[in-house]
Amino acid sequence: MNRYPLWKYAMLVVALLVGALYTAPNFFGEAPAVQVSSGKATLKVESALVGRVQEALTAAGVNADFVALEGTSVRARFTSTDVQIKAKDAIAKALNPEAGDPQYIVALNLVSRSPKWLASVRALPMYLGLDLRGGVHFLMQVDMKSALTKKAESLTGDMRTLLRDRNIRHAGISRDGNTVELRFRDKATLDAAKSLLTDQLPDLVWTETAEGDGFKLAGALKPQAARAVQDQALKQNITTLHNRVNELGVAEPVIQQQGADRVVVQLPGVQDTAKAKDIIGRTATLEVRLVDDSAAAAAAAVGSGPVPFGTERYVERGGAPLIVKRQVILTGENLTDAQPGFDGQNGNEPAVHLTLDAKGARIFRDVTRENVNKRMAILLFEKGKGEVVTAPVIRSEIGGGRVQISGRMNTTEAADTALLLRAGSLAAPMEIIEERTIGPSLGAENIKLGFNSVIYGFSAIAVFMCLYYLLFGVFSTVALAFNLLLLVAVLSMLQATLTLPGIAAIALALGMAIDANVLINERVREELRGGAAPQTAIATGYERAWGTILDSNITTLIAGLALLAFGSGPVRGFAVVHCLGILTSMFSAVVFSRGLVNLWYGRQKKLKGVSIGQVWRPDGAAKPAAEV
Repeated sequence: MNRYPLWKYAMLVVALLVGALYTAPNFFGEAPAVQVSSGKATLKVESALVGRVQEALTAAGVNADFVALEGTSVRARFTSTDVQIKAKDAIAKALNPEAGDPQYIVALNLVSRSPKWLASVRALPMYLGLDLRGGVHFLMQVDMKSALTKKAESLTGDMRTLLRDRNIRHAGISRDGNTVELRFRDKATLDAAKSLLTDQLPDLVWTETAEGDGFKLAGALKPQAARAVQDQALKQNITTLHNRVNELGVAEPVIQQQGADRVVVQLPGVQDTAKAKDIIGRTATLEVRLVDDSAAAAAAAVGSGPVPFGTERYVERGGAPLIVKRQVILTGENLTDAQPGFDGQNGNEPAVHLTLDAKGARIFRDVTRENVNKRMAILLFEKGKGEVVTAPVIRSEIGGGRVQISGRMNTTEAADTALLLRAGSLAAPMEIIEERTIGPSLGAENIKLGFNSVIYGFSAIAVFMCLYYLLFGVFSTVALAFNLLLLVAVLSMLQATLTLPGIAAIALALGMAIDANVLINERVREELRGGAAPQTAIATGYERAWGTILDSNITTLIAGLALLAFGSGPVRGFAVVHCLGILTSMFSAVVFSRGLVNLWYGRQKKLKGVSIGQVWRPDGAAKPAAEV
């Protein structure tokens, strides 16, 4: 009746071991480290960089606990801050011989002290949020009017091109805010233009009015199209900000949308607010130029001759020099979208598909027609420095505003190139409307107070349960500890960012988890009070309490899911821990605690009593639990 099969005990042991394994890294603390990340948009951090960092440390006589590639950066851990600073200088000198043009960002950081074998099985500690680690917080407002204005300007150029190609004469095109106005001398011409523009520009709604002796056709973005423009601008800005904050060496930045036009940027561990603002507000531009393929340019590329007049030397992906003409053909203003995909002719070859506005499409068509079999360089300029993202060969005239870049790239490189072309600069201006700095000492104090609240809460619950329910209270306390272990392990597996609301949710989860054990214990007492045998009381108590436990937890889980779906920021962080805590508490309170009870009492065939505290009889006479 009260015996678990062997596989259930094996499952509980495995859960206990896995929980202990993935919880352990959170107890080792953090050690000083140096993080090396890419300092240029076109430079990728790969495994070969690990060897270069190790060589630089060896040459400087510095010993590192380990040097490893983690995500998009290389991290080296050290025993003290003095060694950390010495290592930073050695690595920066080796990787960035030109201090004015750094190839890599070498930043001080903190990493977990947990053993390397734990990291090898992906047992990593939770990240600490801004309120626990310190750092800077920005709330930024995106200028959506500028995004809509830019779209209206692009549509104005598209209209001119469409009407000119179809030989439809107009009396002028102007823009009034975000509305584009076209004037015509007769109704027939207006009808022809309206039919063409309605078909080619479906995102606009058209209104025609009489104006003096002529007619006016006004086009405005449909509400859903305007929202799409704003959403795209917001997403592009968030992607661009993610690329830029990598330079600060932030281990886990938080960059997320808040509302319809705001972005929250949280940089844990960063105390230099001025530098953070400089990097976040930086501008980047794209340019398309022709490559000089003359003999003089080839000699200049290998360093055996001067750079020809009217050209400049740049470096393309892989470090090879390239001589590019100064004349700018197109800029990023003419690029409306860039997406990774595959070659239209050879479906297996990765490619990047570009979409140009009307002006850019016309220029690109003319340039490609006149420069077949020549190379065209796409450059990204940032911090006054330009680099070649890609330099494809023009195979034929390209019209229609849709351009394909392919050749010598894999799917990852195609996705990276599309990201660079699409998010090289901000889609709309942003203004910092709120700025907050949290010092590391305040973060450490928050950690101490938060953990103390969990420890004191757990201790108070444990004392009450043990005094009131005796041995069953001990079982409940052990199950509660198992629940806390599982919850921290799951959060560590998910690499969640722990914040003060998260700690509050852990403390709340403990209080809610013990409620299930109280229901079970009281149900067992009720069965004993009714005269049931101890073994029967245990089995019936767990079975009948399960329905109540399930109902109460499901209703609480629904509320947590609502917070998760509609909340943001701290509320969402609280909801994640809250929902996970409900799931782990149901498992620990019902399955794990009964496993302990079965292990203790299940093999006693002639059980005379259980240690569950005072069982009050209906007749008012109380018997000790041991005599029940």
